[in-house]
Amino acid sequence: MGKSMNRPLRHPKDFVQAGLVAPEWETALEQVTENFVAALPDELRSSIDLSNPDDPVAKQFVPDPQELHILPEEYEDPIGDNPFTPIKGITHRYPDRLLLKPVHVCPAYCRFCFRREKVGSGSETLTSQEMEAALDYIRQHPEVWEVILSGGDPFLLSKRRLASIIEALDAMEHVEVIRIHTRVPVVSPSTIDMDFVQVLKVPTPVYVILHCNHPQELSNAAQSACAQMSDVGIPLLSQTVLLRGINDTPEVMERLLRQLTRLRIKPYYLHHPDLAQGTSHFRVSIAEGQALMQTLRGRISGLCLPTYILDIPGGYGKVPIGPNYLLPSGEPANHNTYLVTDVQGRQHTYSPGASPKHPCFSDLQSKDSK
Repeated sequence: MGKSMNRPLRHPKDFVQAGLVAPEWETALEQVTENFVAALPDELRSSIDLSNPDDPVAKQFVPDPQELHILPEEYEDPIGDNPFTPIKGITHRYPDRLLLKPVHVCPAYCRFCFRREKVGSGSETLTSQEMEAALDYIRQHPEVWEVILSGGDPFLLSKRRLASIIEALDAMEHVEVIRIHTRVPVVSPSTIDMDFVQVLKVPTPVYVILHCNHPQELSNAAQSACAQMSDVGIPLLSQTVLLRGINDTPEVMERLLRQLTRLRIKPYYLHHPDLAQGTSHFRVSIAEGQALMQTLRGRISGLCLPTYILDIPGGYGKVPIGPNYLLPSGEPANHNTYLVTDVQGRQHTYSPGASPKHPCFSDLQSKDSK
């Protein structure tokens, strides 16, 4: 590969020397990385096929001059975190849950990240005093049922620091679920060992949400890292971003979702890509995403299917945007009649307004009278 694999690639010249980008891109990429930080660790780099110009791992992590193309409809804060940040490190958008963001660095930086304006900055990492203030905020809000550790990647914290945060949350009686969002098991799987896993074993349930977008990311080492957690009872779910040219075909998405499920990782969310700056080349249309979900519904188990969601710009939260299988029939005489579309696209009439004389009602009435 040219450059020895002994440290993460961070600078355009590193990516050029590694054979991941053309030399004539180096100047443009200097501009890209001035605005949006880059990093590619050894373990992830080893999964890239240099002979494939459309390698799905490289497309996610190697900086690209297309990132300089920023559209008017794109945002610095595309999901609207800022208005819901009462104190550094806390995003409290929903009454019963909040984000705790102890760190804003990642082992690798996704080129489509919705927090790409924030991540990579050491100044955003919470100091001990700031962390205590954030924990105090949670203590003072008994309505908070779930705390979601995000960032940045919380699994980059030292075992000691991650343990101290989890133990503090575990001690709060009103916090009944702890959720951790991470990329580490797939981009830097050697980080996960049994000492690390034991940090997650507290009385309060800890759920790990793995960000994974393509089956090529699920190397043997990544699978082993995930198994170490699931083997000791840590529930694993996944979230995936729908990305043009990476996972926007039924064939690729089917492979990914089935493999995750086989690894005891329940597919949770399929995110429609956010309007983050310089990411238009990754975005598909909502119609394309809905068509993909409709195709998957007919060919893979419901266990494998995530919820297709959109994070509404401006901070209005997540909503499901999957295909609609149920529509009013439009018959004025019967407002209770619907048209239902099956997985082959055929429409059927559904009339739930059964008569009280129907046998099922008679059975219920006779049971109630006994």
